[in-house]
Amino acid sequence: MGLFDFLKQKEPKDVKKKELPEEVRRVVEILKKVRDPETELSIVDEGLVYGLTVKGKLVQVFLLMARSTPECHFCRMIAINVQRKILDEIIRILKEEGFDKVEVYNELGLLLAEE
Repeated sequence: MGLFDFLKQKEPKDVKKKELPEEVRRVVEILKKVRDPETELSIVDEGLVYGLTVKGKLVQVFLLMARSTPECHFCRMIAINVQRKILDEIIRILKEEGFDKVEVYNELGLLLAEE
């Protein structure tokens, strides 16, 4: 048992988990190809993707882009460059997969990029 396991809510065994719609599962698999340039982990595995909406050829991706050390100007510039690379890669990969419109939002619901 881990140190903070007591904080996790236990699901009743008789409750079935909701399956994601096929189109959302497809986009999640596509987004697993997008890598964080600092860690080389997929943005899905890192937990950066916290929401998705798929409407036909439109995909809306919601990212958790937490900032570290806001007082450090150099750190902010690195974070901005990493974020830009991730956004560009999300749009490129989803466009290659046939989606006509891609919108990427941050945790506050602000539009970060669209194409």
